[in-house]
Amino acid sequence: MIITMDLLSHFDDYLCLDERSPATREKYLRHAERFRRWLDGEEVSKEAVIAWKASLTGAVSTINGAISAVNSLLTFIGHPDWKVKQLRTQRRLYRPENRDLTKDEFIRLVRTAENQGNVRLARAIETIAATGIRVSELKHITVESLTEREVSINNKGKIRTILLTADLCRKLKQYCRERGIASGPVFITRSGRPMRRTQLWAEMKRLCHAAGVTPGKVFPHNLRHLFAVIHYRLHRDLAKLADLLGHSSVNTTRIYLIETGKEHHAQLEAMHMVL
Repeated sequence: MIITMDLLSHFDDYLCLDERSPATREKYLRHAERFRRWLDGEEVSKEAVIAWKASLTGAVSTINGAISAVNSLLTFIGHPDWKVKQLRTQRRLYRPENRDLTKDEFIRLVRTAENQGNVRLARAIETIAATGIRVSELKHITVESLTEREVSINNKGKIRTILLTADLCRKLKQYCRERGIASGPVFITRSGRPMRRTQLWAEMKRLCHAAGVTPGKVFPHNLRHLFAVIHYRLHRDLAKLADLLGHSSVNTTRIYLIETGKEHHAQLEAMHMVL
């Protein structure tokens, strides 16, 4: 079988029926198209897939993403037996310290956004950090949910309830009153559409210099990570945290809690094993 553009169009329909998110569909189609170009008109086969895998370069996560996409394509064309295994990596002992956003840095980002007059950004940053939601889920925070103090989020067929603190609801209600937002999503653009992930990311990056925070630490997902770290330090309940984050497995949640190298060194030093 030869992979054609027409076949990839039907592959997109297959992903849609499989209830894959728009972001996943876009990623899978991009990798599938690169696989098609790599084949260069040749028929796909198990041997070809193995050779293609060997040709991949870059970060392990990127390579495994490409493999997942092509494996899904192989299932679609009726050859799941041609699928290849992803690369295996040893679990990291600690995360790079230069990627770890602290609570003090989070506060500086919020204060800087307020000082610059970007109250929407300040409230969005606080909302993600106070709830642990994904940036794509920010659109589910509505005026109506502020009264209920909770919001139900359906992600990949799983529904979880996000509780909103009294302080967060108070600040978001005030924000909505000041901007005349009477219903629907709280975080909207001038045209009334929900704020996009790329827009939030770009606005956060513009805070870095004034807030004195390293740009590599400033991106929406790091706020979700900060929520996880602080919640776990306070409550030490991994299962509960997994539920709050919407993780199917606590193993995913553990990734969020890998300590920095500095913390790891301090724990080793505290053992006093060298006489």
